[in-house]
Amino acid sequence: MTALLPAVEIEPAQPATHSIIWMHGLGADGHDFEPIADELPLPAHMQLRFVFPHAPAIPVTINNGYVMRAWYDILDFSDLHRTVDEAGITRSRHAIEALVAREVARGIPSERIFLAGFSQGGVMAYNVGLSYPQKLAGIIALSTYLPNAAQLDAQLSPANQHTPVFAAHGTLDPVVNLRLGDVARQHVTQLGHPVSWHTYPMQHSVCMEEVQALGRWLGEHA
Repeated sequence: MTALLPAVEIEPAQPATHSIIWMHGLGADGHDFEPIADELPLPAHMQLRFVFPHAPAIPVTINNGYVMRAWYDILDFSDLHRTVDEAGITRSRHAIEALVAREVARGIPSERIFLAGFSQGGVMAYNVGLSYPQKLAGIIALSTYLPNAAQLDAQLSPANQHTPVFAAHGTLDPVVNLRLGDVARQHVTQLGHPVSWHTYPMQHSVCMEEVQALGRWLGEHA
């Protein structure tokens, strides 16, 4: 059995009733979104455990092979196109699935586990959330895209065919064009997922208005 990904974990004040596994973006690590644990407005009945895993360090082709934390290699990109390493996505999907299984083993039913991700991490949230064999609570896809929709469609899980999605994007994003995020939103909507879609006048980042909206959405789906 492969070792679990290392992760930053934040426990709630009371015993956890829900968990969220949150994947960072390219070149960041699990500490990147650690502050959000104190910023999300959550209902009192929702005791949320945060798990922020660190992606493995791998060479990234578009960055001249520089070794950095990444969920998969990006071979080529333009504003409206990404060529990615499918095998890398699969490896990371299995590693994140192992974290979901650990939460279940720790007493959190899968239908109370959320998957979240920013940018590359959002790709992984989509990939794991849409294909996981047991029902999940929801998918949170921030400033992200869906580079492997055709391959993912072949792996869709009936258990998660209507899992709710919170998707948000910056209208001024120079890294992941807004159009890419909107194409992903349209795709999962066509698959039958209820999608809460939000845009904000920001670049490749997260804003407080977005955090507040996400907190409300989490409370509605707790």
